[in-house]
Amino acid sequence: MLKNNVMMVVNPVSGGLDKGYLVDQVSHYAQQLNLNLMCFETTGVNDLDNIRTYYKKFNPERVLIAGGDGTIKIVAEALKLEDVIFGILPVGSSNGLATDLGLVKSSEENIAIAFQNHFVAIDCIIINGKMCLHLSDLGLNAELIKNYHKSAIRGKLGYALQIFNTLLHAEKSFQVIVKTNQQLVETKARMIVIANSQKYGTGVVINPIGIMSDGKFELIILKKLDFSVFFKIIMGKITVSSGDITVISTDNAMISIDKPISFQIDGEYCGTETNLDIAMSKRKLKVAMLKV
Repeated sequence: MLKNNVMMVVNPVSGGLDKGYLVDQVSHYAQQLNLNLMCFETTGVNDLDNIRTYYKKFNPERVLIAGGDGTIKIVAEALKLEDVIFGILPVGSSNGLATDLGLVKSSEENIAIAFQNHFVAIDCIIINGKMCLHLSDLGLNAELIKNYHKSAIRGKLGYALQIFNTLLHAEKSFQVIVKTNQQLVETKARMIVIANSQKYGTGVVINPIGIMSDGKFELIILKKLDFSVFFKIIMGKITVSSGDITVISTDNAMISIDKPISFQIDGEYCGTETNLDIAMSKRKLKVAMLKV
């Protein structure tokens, strides 16, 4: 019987975990389904083009992604023109998208789900030409991610150790203008979240009204953010709810800031920005899920 190919993209350094055992599990599962597993490891060098080339070479019937939010984003960008179902195996430092989709389970359960034919089609946001699938932000959390990536310590402990350093050296606030088709907001802020979904990888709900398939995203403007609140947000201890927060639901936005501010997309630090052009993509991402 002719076997079909399944491509597995593995980020070998995400989450600080060895992925060898996971690859062996997936390979065994694929064999049971009479499928060939073709494994590709990211290197951080020219991954977008290399993933496209690998995909074209083997023409897989689906693509599994073993990594965190950043790895998922890279693969989704590389294969944005392909009609393919993605299976997510969350083994990154930040697994926010998987958390929102209810995929933070055992490896055995996630592998079984990743091979399902049923899928959900989730929205993609385009920010200054770059794809965002989960959560992006300006300000404190982006600064934290920059400091975290410079550190040798991973996981929640790594984030916790960088919180004090981030708040100690962070700017107090920045002036921002937000324009959408519906409204204009001018305010000072310490952090602005661009949310396609509800939760950070820690499990904290930053956007209670977020739906990943409704054709809209939310802007959460946090005007005040002290040490205790920021720590609880990052460590997943509270749901953000305050009069110092403005939430805008829209399908497009222009954000202008009075000075360069740290910016991140799906857990990947992107440098500083003073202007963001945000819109919904016409394309959606198909993610394998259990049929409910």
